[in-house]
Amino acid sequence: MPPAAMTLSPNQVADLLGQDRAVMIDIREPDEFARRHIKGARSQPLSALSAVPLNVPHGKTVVFTCKSGMRTAANCERLVSGLDRAAFLLEGGVDGWAAAGLPVTENRKAPLEMMRQVQIGAGSLVLLGVALGYGVHPVFFGLSGAVGAGLLMAGVTGFCGLARLLNLAPWNRAAGT
Repeated sequence: MPPAAMTLSPNQVADLLGQDRAVMIDIREPDEFARRHIKGARSQPLSALSAVPLNVPHGKTVVFTCKSGMRTAANCERLVSGLDRAAFLLEGGVDGWAAAGLPVTENRKAPLEMMRQVQIGAGSLVLLGVALGYGVHPVFFGLSGAVGAGLLMAGVTGFCGLARLLNLAPWNRAAGT
């Protein structure tokens, strides 16, 4: 079993990739990857990691990345389990890579990541409920309470009704199909 993954700086990873000695695996969900990723990175969502083998050529190092490096660090043991070689985590993730001045592929036409859409939608509904509660009738505070209950349920159960609803929105249909 390989040792736990160590962190490499964006420049160290860029050197490995430039020498064709590494494969970058991006563990974010497809909607996140579609919007912004490191050129040449392979999308292998954490949610499907155990279902699909990595298929990394022999002799190549594996480097895992996510948006900020927090997801890879939190799932380090899971990521390296089953690997027959050393693995590394990109320090700072895609954000750290971009901050180091290294190139990223961006598609501004891709829909915002689903989590951001949920945050925008939920935040807007809470603010609307508070504004209507103060300005029209206190019963509208119930809207803010319902959104809070929905977020609590999503966190506890893993089911987010707002995300399911947003997934049906016209701007998300192309990405979801």
